[in-house]
Amino acid sequence: MKLNIAYPTTGQQKVVELDDEKKLRSLYDKRISNEVNGEDIGDEFAGYVFKISGGTDKDGFPMRQGVMASTRVRLLLAQGAPGYRTAPCGVRKGASIRKRKSVRGCIVGPDLATLALVVVKKGDNEIEGFSDVTIPNRLGPKRANKIRKLFNLTKADDIRKVVVTRTFTKTKGEKTSTISKRPKIQRLVTPVTIHRKRQRAKAQLAGLQKSKADAAAYTALVQKRLAEQKAARKSEISKRRSSRRASGKVDA
Repeated sequence: MKLNIAYPTTGQQKVVELDDEKKLRSLYDKRISNEVNGEDIGDEFAGYVFKISGGTDKDGFPMRQGVMASTRVRLLLAQGAPGYRTAPCGVRKGASIRKRKSVRGCIVGPDLATLALVVVKKGDNEIEGFSDVTIPNRLGPKRANKIRKLFNLTKADDIRKVVVTRTFTKTKGEKTSTISKRPKIQRLVTPVTIHRKRQRAKAQLAGLQKSKADAAAYTALVQKRLAEQKAARKSEISKRRSSRRASGKVDA
């Protein structure tokens, strides 16, 4: 069985081949998120404590947390669940289709090909190339508040000068150029953004006032048209009455 050991503090990984059945028995019947002592794996890991984070069996089926079995089982899974992949041109988005898929239980057994471990506690001795070497983070934070927290800055400081920048050289033919890449800072408040926010608020207020003025003008126009119609109707009725009276006098 292969043990893929990760050390988040340094960013290193180490693969250990474990063929000793006595050492493997110390891992059997343990579940995901359980802790394992380093002495059970090898003498070089004395004092270390590992946590089981996952694994795959010999056919590549990954272990799934919550499935209390040491073998492969078939479960009815929905789209988006671990172990359920849809074809790129498959079911339309939003369709709720469930399928029965094979998943590996979360209990460690002899059928596993790879077991993933994470260092929870470091031992006294250093492991060459694993705990004594640190891989720097290639990418830094993008959000403004997280950049300030990383470099211990205040809101008055300009974080655009301290953002993590990646510099590399690019060769095209005989021409070599140096390129610097930095992330686009998210939620960064600058005078430009403040001006744009004020302009949006001003435009929104102007639009609201315009809509109110248009509504008032429309209401006044409707009242005027109704008054004109009422006056025209009234004059028409008075004309009819006067014409009837005049015709009555002529007959008399």
